[in-house]
Amino acid sequence: MKKKKHYIITTVLALALGACTDGFESFNQNPYQIQNESLNQDFNNIGAFYPSMLANLFGDQVDHNLANESFVNHLGTPTPFVGNRNNTTYYITWNTHWGTIYNNVMAPSFQIINNIIKGDETLIVFEEWAKLIRVVGASRLSAFQGPLIYSNYGKPQGAEGGNMYDSEETMYNLWFAELDEILAVFNANKTYEGTKKFDTSYGGNINKWIKVVNSWRLILAMRISKVAPALAKTQGEKAIADPGGLILSSADAWWVSYVGPFRPGRICFGWGDTRMGAAMESVLGGYEDPRVSKLFDAVSPANASLYADHPSFPYKGVQAGAFLTAKDDRQPFSSINSRFNPASAPSKGDYGTDGKRRMLMPSDVYFTLAEASLRGWAGAGSAQQNYESGVAASFAEWGAGDPAPYLQNDTGLPLNYVDPKDARNNWINRMTVTVKWDEAASNEVKLDKIMTQKWISSVHNTIEIWADHRRTGYPKLPYVSKNDSNADWGVIPSNDFIRRMPFVNAERSNNPLGVADATAKLGGPDLISTRLWWDTGGPNF
Repeated sequence: MKKKKHYIITTVLALALGACTDGFESFNQNPYQIQNESLNQDFNNIGAFYPSMLANLFGDQVDHNLANESFVNHLGTPTPFVGNRNNTTYYITWNTHWGTIYNNVMAPSFQIINNIIKGDETLIVFEEWAKLIRVVGASRLSAFQGPLIYSNYGKPQGAEGGNMYDSEETMYNLWFAELDEILAVFNANKTYEGTKKFDTSYGGNINKWIKVVNSWRLILAMRISKVAPALAKTQGEKAIADPGGLILSSADAWWVSYVGPFRPGRICFGWGDTRMGAAMESVLGGYEDPRVSKLFDAVSPANASLYADHPSFPYKGVQAGAFLTAKDDRQPFSSINSRFNPASAPSKGDYGTDGKRRMLMPSDVYFTLAEASLRGWAGAGSAQQNYESGVAASFAEWGAGDPAPYLQNDTGLPLNYVDPKDARNNWINRMTVTVKWDEAASNEVKLDKIMTQKWISSVHNTIEIWADHRRTGYPKLPYVSKNDSNADWGVIPSNDFIRRMPFVNAERSNNPLGVADATAKLGGPDLISTRLWWDTGGPNF
């Protein structure tokens, strides 16, 4: 066991060092570190790990804002980091989500399961809860890199399989099997209250976590629907049919409490490095979407010239992968909504300001069910009903009022984008779908509508929509204006998008045999242009 502990410490240090970046600090300190034996009382020696593990399912600026949030153009940066040649322009400069998940989710879950619980049957709910958080964290990380060290995590170097990665196909089968095990334990312990004071999401309500298990199974099943349709259908239908249910009401929504300020708020208001994405301006403006005022702040009337291309819609976004000269040029562009400002927002009572961040919402599940309907999965129901329920749930989640008029909009299309500071960033809208459902349309058009609405709704939690965008090609986002991809990290054609993040440098240096094996399992070179297993390309049906 000492060898295992030593390996964890060594691995975490290596990953942490590999995640360092110029100009950024580590924000993943664990305030819940076990201090002494007195914490053994009332499960404190175990439970104290969980709030931090849950909070660290999300990373910080370099994990998300300068990666997936930019790749899907939800948010753009006005800051020309590293001479305006970085992740956002497809030259990989920061690659940190690996360290966030391994340091703060994989390591503590391993510690709980293998060094604290050690097969203690009286703590089986804690064990399976740790496994569920690990499945969620690893499956989100896999959407970045592909193969991971998962089943072999914690094995000493030199041991059989030590430091070796699992293929994506292997991991999805493992995750589905682990979800079966987790679900069985949760079903057998629905009234268990031992997790209550450590559960920052559901207050120890096991029935709510059962809905998370089923909903996460549905999400993972849909992610592999093109590459492994039979397995996806089996797992998706299992999730839909389970009597424990799915996350389909606001009472069941999965929120994750965070430590410290809402991180996108700090990035936007504290550092000035985040603004509305140009595609958000285009879509929300063209659809006359009332959610815009809940997501972003309007530009000051003193800067009305910034939105002169659409004077009745006072918002302006930053193109992802833009030509940028000076940070101050785009500071007056639309920020995220001021209620997310950690310096001025109330401590409780408003979304994003009461210490919570959306992880899995009813809208996410409804939109996934809408796609399941198109794919003929049993029990999924009507695609139209799920689509419209998803939009309605999103309006409710964001406090945007009555969705009925919006759902009848069959003429509005996203706007063309004009950058008032640099015309090289201008683009013509590629989206051709309106909001209103059209039952006579093809499945591709219907899927386009579903994914466009799912994309709008998923602000501040974009890992899955980034996977959806690569998997389906929808919504039809603009290509980056400044494409700095090259042979160093992989070339992305001017009419395509980044496909993955490379394996981290710490692994390349410290585990070259593992990375070589992982690259073979990836099915292509360790480049940003290599598609992940489930990203097959081609038609969706």
